[in-house]
Amino acid sequence: MDLDSTSLERRGATGILSVSELNRAVASLLERSVPALWVAGEISNFTRAASGHWYFTLKDSGAQVRAVMFRSRAQAVGFLPREGDRVEVRALAGLYQPRGDFQLGVELMRRAGAGDLFQRFVQLREKLRAEGLLDEARKRPLSAHPRCIGVITSMQAAALRDVLATLARRAPQIPVVLYPTPVQGVDAPAGIVAALQAAARRAECDLLLLVRGGGSIEDLWSFNDETVARALAASPIPVVAGIGHETDFTIADFVADLRAPTPTAAATLAVPERREMLRRSAEMTRRLAAALGRQFEAREQRLDTAARLLRPPSAYLAARGQRLEALARRANGAVLSALHLPAMRLARASSRLRAPGIALGARALGTLEDRMLRAQSLGLRARSEALEALAHKLELVSPQAVLGRGYAIVRRADGEVVRSPDEVRAGERLDLRLARGTLEVEAIGPRTQS
Repeated sequence: MDLDSTSLERRGATGILSVSELNRAVASLLERSVPALWVAGEISNFTRAASGHWYFTLKDSGAQVRAVMFRSRAQAVGFLPREGDRVEVRALAGLYQPRGDFQLGVELMRRAGAGDLFQRFVQLREKLRAEGLLDEARKRPLSAHPRCIGVITSMQAAALRDVLATLARRAPQIPVVLYPTPVQGVDAPAGIVAALQAAARRAECDLLLLVRGGGSIEDLWSFNDETVARALAASPIPVVAGIGHETDFTIADFVADLRAPTPTAAATLAVPERREMLRRSAEMTRRLAAALGRQFEAREQRLDTAARLLRPPSAYLAARGQRLEALARRANGAVLSALHLPAMRLARASSRLRAPGIALGARALGTLEDRMLRAQSLGLRARSEALEALAHKLELVSPQAVLGRGYAIVRRADGEVVRSPDEVRAGERLDLRLARGTLEVEAIGPRTQS
């Protein structure tokens, strides 16, 4: 085998190579002679170091080889390998010189057969996208408070236990219906479609959870089936898909109304937490009670204001009486003024009389006295008539006068005035206000007008 020039020079000088020189020469030879290539095998002894590097063995039935994938390369892989996973890696052959171990430096990794399966996945996804089945506008919002939840999965699935435990913890009051179906294998697509159709036909749930735990691309391939995708799109009940792990994506995830990263997350998204609902209910109750209290206080204030503004008939009559008294006082004042003015004029005339004209003055005084008396009589009569007219008008508008003519005011027990026989029920007790006193009567019924 050819070695590099440095090793040859050393060998030519001493005839002996050190172990480091040998390993370095072999590593150089591998790097120059073996190009990057794809290798298929099964994962074993997988270790994820604290540094983020992956160390594992790639094997088949006849051989095995050590492999390393550094963190910068591993971060681009869309899944975390597990023991027994079949993968395809693009790697460079090399030698780990400190130990002299032959190993592969892995640059890319994909699940075995993922190339063909991924191509089919992409083709179906684009086909459904062109038909509008992946449009966000087509997807329906979930009910904030579902009355019943359906779970579509296998009876043996670990995801079922996780989902039921999460629903029981967050919303134990919501019933759960299981629609069992295989979720892996050749019969799984038909079973999933049948479960979706059964849920739609029975119409007992208002939300469906389609769940399955993680697995390889082959394990999850049932959820990339076209018939399953179209059944999801045709479901009259909203569907939450919780399939695999966070890095797993299937066609069902794109078609479902909502995608959850895991089955447990699907159950979490499906229902609000019971404690949060109770807290919100208590808060809404408190706010409603406060609002009702404010409304009651406002109504009471309005009632107090109306009570102050509402004047009883007695107050109205008292105001009329006060006005009548004021008119009477004004009338008396006018009469006295009318009498006082002629007296003053007479006094002034008397003071101007001269002794020689006593007789003439006496006659004039008599005449003035007669005129004054007539004027006083006429003034008093006119004011008395006006006063009587005002009193008569007041009496006409007085409720007491109306009662005096034989009428009565009929009130219910709560004080409300009765204006029509239709307002009274047979057997109802009534108060009758008369001109003098009140009567308590019992209604027999309205009398037919003849």
